[in-house]
Amino acid sequence: MLDAFRENLWFLLSVIFLLGLVVGSFLNVVIYRLPLMMERQWRSDCSDLLEIQQSDNQPSLSLVFPNSHCPACKHAIRPWENIPLISYLFLRGKCSQCSTHISPRYPAIELCTAVLSLLLALYFGASTALVGCLLLTWTLIALSMIDIDHTLLPDNLTLPLLWLGLLFNLHATFVPLHDAVIGAVAGYLILWSVYWLFKLLTGKEGMGYGDFKLLAALGAWLGWQALPLIILMSSAVGAFIGIMLLIAKRRGKDIPIPFGPYLAAAGWITLMWGDTITSSYFQLAGF
Repeated sequence: MLDAFRENLWFLLSVIFLLGLVVGSFLNVVIYRLPLMMERQWRSDCSDLLEIQQSDNQPSLSLVFPNSHCPACKHAIRPWENIPLISYLFLRGKCSQCSTHISPRYPAIELCTAVLSLLLALYFGASTALVGCLLLTWTLIALSMIDIDHTLLPDNLTLPLLWLGLLFNLHATFVPLHDAVIGAVAGYLILWSVYWLFKLLTGKEGMGYGDFKLLAALGAWLGWQALPLIILMSSAVGAFIGIMLLIAKRRGKDIPIPFGPYLAAAGWITLMWGDTITSSYFQLAGF
């Protein structure tokens, strides 16, 4: 199969694109359900700690159960209504039973996942690096959307992502292992230091611990050399968008802006074109 992928580029691209659509559909489930599962677990832990009897009326919830359904009429989504992208177009973005509009975000995430996966396949070809990049990209998409919705970067995703980065670099898939380990440590400590410096100066928390862990994970995948570029790009874009939101008065000064999506985007761009960006910068600077 691996030889077939290497000999036939179009076969590889077709499989990766379709796989991206399917994974994108699953990511929609992760993005929606994982925060709910975590909230239920937190409530259960607090109830046990405070010795409060918790109601058991809520149905069980996991990433695979229950089956997807319309939030308005509770109509169970049938298999032919759950085909990534195609079902949304066929149903014209509406529930087949109650005609409630389905958010276009769902097919957008599916298409985005497929397109990014396709770009990775074009860049890395059929290789171990492609497998790692796909896992990294899919996780970054889920983390970004959860952070946008809940200003939360779950340990359930950031910590496995960190360990996966170190595992893939055991044989220097992306960078030598010692660079990956230093990258993980430095990534965490850099934002941890910024967090405490900001808190000491202002008395406020400037970011969450999930941001530390996400940058540590990116350091584990891409090495410590990639961290300055990731921090520079994410900070510049984050500051620009934050200023634009303040100007447009869509957000108050005390309302947190999720930083995870900017870190994720900067990390992905660095994965793909980090060397080109860095060399172009040095060339323009005359080094």
